[in-house]
Amino acid sequence: MAQVGLKHTYLALIDKETGKIITGDAGLSADGLYTSNSRDLGTVSANITNIATAGAAQYGDNGQVDTLKSKSFPSVAGVWNNLPFDIKSKILGRESDGKGGYVQSMDLPRVALLVESESLDRKNSFFYAFSNGQVIETGVNVQTDTNTEVRQNDTLTYQSFGDDRWNGQGIKIFYSGDEGFKKEEMLAEVMGGYSATPSNA
Repeated sequence: MAQVGLKHTYLALIDKETGKIITGDAGLSADGLYTSNSRDLGTVSANITNIATAGAAQYGDNGQVDTLKSKSFPSVAGVWNNLPFDIKSKILGRESDGKGGYVQSMDLPRVALLVESESLDRKNSFFYAFSNGQVIETGVNVQTDTNTEVRQNDTLTYQSFGDDRWNGQGIKIFYSGDEGFKKEEMLAEVMGGYSATPSNA
């Protein structure tokens, strides 16, 4: 089934010990969830690779008879137009010195990510879900303005880890057109038990 566009991305910090979403000042918002939005200029792209890998061939009786089973641990090359500085710092694990300086932690935080696209008729959504992983920024290309401003978007890479609930796989795909789909249940599953606060329900 074809899809079109990138509607939203969703991010949350996940506690390594409990697997629960981190809320409040230590998290990305009061309820822990950050959703891309027009105020922050949205998400440009999310290039998901390694969704599946071919298993190694197994041979017998002069022919291929099987393949070794493989698991999927995708990477996501994401581009956001203007992530808030505190959100970006938290998902990258940059620690503040309290005086405006930030240094990279050697113990990267765990991050959950959802990427939402839409069906061609815009009636339903596809959600590429990653419940556990880490985010890195490999480089920043700073350039001079010319007669127009030269922007550097937030270009980050997400590496997924396996989830025991998902047969050890690093990705689960949700489709809102399924009869049993409920967005709040999906968010709770992917985002460490997320529950919307009354003001965001």
